[in-house]
Amino acid sequence: MSGELAQARQLFAALERHAQALGVTLRRTPPEPDTCCGRGCNGCVWEGFYAATEFWRQDAIEACEHAATAPSSGIICPTPSARA
Repeated sequence: MSGELAQARQLFAALERHAQALGVTLRRTPPEPDTCCGRGCNGCVWEGFYAATEFWRQDAIEACEHAATAPSSGIICPTPSARA
């Protein structure tokens, strides 16, 4: 498992835990590619996965921030720079 993949998995887990604590349902995480040929193609499936991961992260943080600013919520969701 590459360092980037491990980091993405940790990010998913951390944001899902925060969202669960806030009672927020997040959309599914991007599926990990299983069709990479390993030749370093321009436009590799992993590039798409990491782009989708970033979009998912931003969406998850937005959802958490929205829930955290709702009245009676004292839980603060991680900032974009906070990675697990």
